[in-house]
This record gives sequence, C-alpha cells and structure tokens, in this order.
Amino acid sequence: MSPFVFSVQQIFNFCYVQLYTSPVPASASSGRLRFFKMPRATSDAKLLIQSLTKAYAATPTNLKIIDLYVICAVATALIQVAYMGLVGSFPFNSFLSGVLSCIGTAVLAVCLRIQVNKDNKEFKDLPPERAFADFVLCNLVLHLVIMNFLG
Repeated sequence: MSPFVFSVQQIFNFCYVQLYTSPVPASASSGRLRFFKMPRATSDAKLLIQSLTKAYAATPTNLKIIDLYVICAVATALIQVAYMGLVGSFPFNSFLSGVLSCIGTAVLAVCLRIQVNKDNKEFKDLPPERAFADFVLCNLVLHLVIMNFLG
C-alpha cells in the first residue's frame, strides 16, 4: 500500500477532532456566529508535510519518475486549458484532443505506477516489463483515437 492512502474515516475523524474538540472563546459563544478556534492548525500542517516527505523519501526511484511524468502531463493539460481561456478555442477539436491526450496519458501512467509498485499485492505476479508493455500499447491506442478525432 502507498503511504499516501487515507481512508475516508481517518480524514473524517481528523476533521471532527479538530473542529469539535477545540476550545471556543467566550466572546464567540455570546454572538450569533460561532467560530471554532484551531490553535494547532499550522503545526499540524507542518507535521503532516514532514511525515509525507519522510514517507515519500522511501519511495523507489522508478515510482518517483512515474510521478514526475504524471505531474508533467497534468501540468501540460492545465497550460492548455489556460491558453484556451486566454486565446479562445477556435479549433475546438484540437483543444479537446490535446487535453484528452494529456489526461489519458496521466491516467495510464497512474495505472502503470500501481502495477509496478512492489507493495501492491494485487499485481505481485505481474512482471514490470509486462506492465510497461501494457502502458505502451494503451498509449498507442489512445493516441491513434486522438489522431482520428483530429480529423
């Protein structure tokens, strides 16, 4: 399992504890609005970032490379959306093809990351070469469909 996977129950419990067990100032209880005081919010955020950084440092290099590829693909999609917002979307097929290509590639890379991860018990018997071959084949099919969509 990846160290970044949190269950909905864990997130709910964290938010519930932070919101409803924090002390409320006396002045806030007299008015119509009640503001919950969260005195340790910044220290908790720093602690969370430090623990995530420490856990991510133990991630293998091949998974970090895949993560960078996913970030690059998503950033390219965001740049294309921003460009469309600024300039316009005259060849709308081109815009859709570019964004769907980036997002599709990012999704396939996430699937590759899941299959290559050694901690994932579902894909223990799958060799990394097979996972990469699946990634390349699916990318080929994705880009053939996108080229067909361009016209």
